[in-house]
Amino acid sequence: MRARRALLAAALALAAGPAPGRAAPSVEERLLNAAPGLRREALRAGLAAFQGARVAGLAARPILTLIDYGLPSTARRLWVLDVAHARVVFHEWVAHGRNSGEDLAEHFSNEPGSLMSSLGTFWTGVAYAGRHGHSLRLHGLERGRNDRAEERAIVIHGADYVDAKFARRFGRLGRSHGCPAVRRAVARPLIDVIQGGTVVFAYHDAGSD
Repeated sequence: MRARRALLAAALALAAGPAPGRAAPSVEERLLNAAPGLRREALRAGLAAFQGARVAGLAARPILTLIDYGLPSTARRLWVLDVAHARVVFHEWVAHGRNSGEDLAEHFSNEPGSLMSSLGTFWTGVAYAGRHGHSLRLHGLERGRNDRAEERAIVIHGADYVDAKFARRFGRLGRSHGCPAVRRAVARPLIDVIQGGTVVFAYHDAGSD
């Protein structure tokens, strides 16, 4: 995993080279058209992360899962994107960590026990049956930012508190211990699409923990 992180760091620097928006502007525009509500700055950062992972040999397939934590939890702020065909595979609600904020996520951490979400680039492992049912391990690829994800048991899983009715009742989704939890009904099909070495990128306007 250390070698993967080193490769990713070098590839991200390459992807962020001298020309802003270098990551295939035509794909960027097509994805923005296909995904109403997806903010350009979040997509651009996500595509740069995807390109960096691909250069490092970490993107098994052209699938990018993008979470925009700059949007409220009541908005559908998770997109699974087919970058090769510029199409949206899933557009879903996603929870943030209990100590990251109420409806808006404002605080992020890499520390065990923080109960906060982490930002940055992750790499998906394989699906497994856990205490939350069908779940997916995430491996953080950015040192000091999210590289303790495995130690913290940060996984994608389904949760009853990720639900439109819950959001209407409480003015926000329920919150996790730092995991990007999704609706139970969509957890299995979403996980099965993105498992096995695809890129997950968690974005926030602040850009840091």
